[in-house]
Amino acid sequence: MARMTDFSETEQGHHLDKIRELPDFGSTPFVSGPPLCERRVAIVTTAGVHLRSDRPFDSGAADYRVIPGDTPPDELLMSHLSVNFDRTGFQEDINVAFPLHRLREMQSEGVVGSVADIHYSFMGAAPIRKLEPKARELAGLLKKDRVDAVLLCPV
Repeated sequence: MARMTDFSETEQGHHLDKIRELPDFGSTPFVSGPPLCERRVAIVTTAGVHLRSDRPFDSGAADYRVIPGDTPPDELLMSHLSVNFDRTGFQEDINVAFPLHRLREMQSEGVVGSVADIHYSFMGAAPIRKLEPKARELAGLLKKDRVDAVLLCPV
């Protein structure tokens, strides 16, 4: 993984500007809901994960990929394009970026109520403002699937 000191001053500024663009939502939940043990949970990752049969993410992609919950791990690929992204952990254990097995364990232990049938992946290197329309679209899909909790896996 690259460190800020590895980049030129211009590149450092570019990366820091991306952080400054992030909105501050505070720490107060937007809505209340049932206890976690009653919630339906979906995964949303920014690891650029997709089905082997799906198209890879392009540079700056602001769209998402749909990942059915019954997809075998060997049918998932990562096409994240960031130069400072290390794929080693994902290659050794997919749960590092897409923890579906851990989520299913939590369901079997009664920690979460149920696991959604469909999960989603963005490529996190996209400009933040370009992601918002697709994030809103995705929120509608999650709502239709009765998902009331999302495990966000930022990469």
